[in-house]
Amino acid sequence: MRRVLPYLSIAILIGLIYDGIVFYSRWSNNREVQRKLAEKQAEDARRTLDQLRDLKSELYAAPQQIKRGDQTRLCYATVSAKTVRIDPPVGEVWPALGRCLEVSARSTTVYTLVAEDGSGHRVTSTVTVTVSH
Repeated sequence: MRRVLPYLSIAILIGLIYDGIVFYSRWSNNREVQRKLAEKQAEDARRTLDQLRDLKSELYAAPQQIKRGDQTRLCYATVSAKTVRIDPPVGEVWPALGRCLEVSARSTTVYTLVAEDGSGHRVTSTVTVTVSH
């Protein structure tokens, strides 16, 4: 037994050292993965904020072609807008990420959405609703 004890102690010590190296290696790799994930999330957040700072607008009609007397859905979306108007007027409008209004046109009409931010920047979007007889 006395002859085996030193070898057993060395084997246990080697095993503990090996386990320590494996544990540290996995811990280090996990930490690197977490760091890279945090960097990616921060970059995605910066990109999203940059997109939200830019004034944008969108306007569309569904359907774009109607018969006289029928209605269509006039839908709009704005980002970073302080004021919004649609010409010709179609009712009350306000800055929104997505909103639709029912409209009826007597003749083919070009609708223009004008969105402005607080700094005086302006963007427009247009859609034509074609009215057939």
